[in-house]
Amino acid sequence: MRRARWLAEWANKQGKPAIYHCISRVVDRRFVFGDEEREKFRIFMRMQENFTGCRVLTYCVMSNHFHLLLEVPPVPEGGVSDELLLKRLRALYSDAYVDGVVKELESARIEEDEAMVAEIHARFTYRMHDLSEFMKTLLQRFTRWFNREHKRRGTLWEERYKSVIVQSGAAARTMAAYIDLNPVRAGMVSDPADYRWSGYGEAVGGGAKGNGKKARLGLILTVRNPETREQIQIESWEEVSRIYRRAMGLALVRKSGRAGAVLLDYASQNEAEYLEGATEDRSYLPDLGMAKMLRMRVRYFTDGAVIGSKEFVNEAFAGARERFTEKRKDGARRMRGSGAPAAGTLWSMRDLRVRV
Repeated sequence: MRRARWLAEWANKQGKPAIYHCISRVVDRRFVFGDEEREKFRIFMRMQENFTGCRVLTYCVMSNHFHLLLEVPPVPEGGVSDELLLKRLRALYSDAYVDGVVKELESARIEEDEAMVAEIHARFTYRMHDLSEFMKTLLQRFTRWFNREHKRRGTLWEERYKSVIVQSGAAARTMAAYIDLNPVRAGMVSDPADYRWSGYGEAVGGGAKGNGKKARLGLILTVRNPETREQIQIESWEEVSRIYRRAMGLALVRKSGRAGAVLLDYASQNEAEYLEGATEDRSYLPDLGMAKMLRMRVRYFTDGAVIGSKEFVNEAFAGARERFTEKRKDGARRMRGSGAPAAGTLWSMRDLRVRV
């Protein structure tokens, strides 16, 4: 029997969202995603985001796999209102279909038939605020489109998608940077801002509205980690972008021969240039070893099950004690190998001793 997916133990509780790093690869790891496929995947992903109430903090669609950093909030207190339900339906369904739902709801409200109202809501809300439903629908919709376009049949994905529970704050910022640096590690671009099918690339290259704004909001949430979502300020993007670039090991440096001009470059090339981009108190300056770590494949980030502080990982362990044998006394495991620069800052649930 296939083991149940590990979800955050606080999932669906009021007030506290859960964050997951999700990864899925194409069967046989074939390089089948061109520009058209990556763009279509992005469109389906945003449609799912608008429908489900989940938020894509960042993402990256590569040639044979994708990464999502997905925030799954609890169901709003009091449930999903009629107005919100209809707004979300319009993300996936035609106007004609939604108009039919509107008439059903109006009729049920006029007749004060609360059971019917609940039934109408239940048809759709079970697919909202839910990691598994988000991923299942996204993968199925894309597979149907891909198979139709390429005249093929059968599964497109290698296996069940992987998911890692990620703590908000430092862990989420590090994971986001790792995701957005995928095309740099693959040698596709030298600056992640130049890769169109990623959260950071979309945030930099997108317009003031629509998905460009949505991508910026996702990264603002990740970097700022406000106590409530009402505290989001899109005006803070310029500062957040500087902080995020430093987290990725990028810095603003002066371009010779042009006074006052700046160029984005790698910290690994020149540490002095990297330091030049720091704030005056350097409170946001990450450890250079962490930045270099993000240029390597870190298996903990895809297979570690839970990533966060030692306390966070141990709390997740306590909440899912039944998943482990009696010999296991605690959850947090120190990161080794390519993940060693994060040791003591980030911890993993799994102790990956081979090829980490």
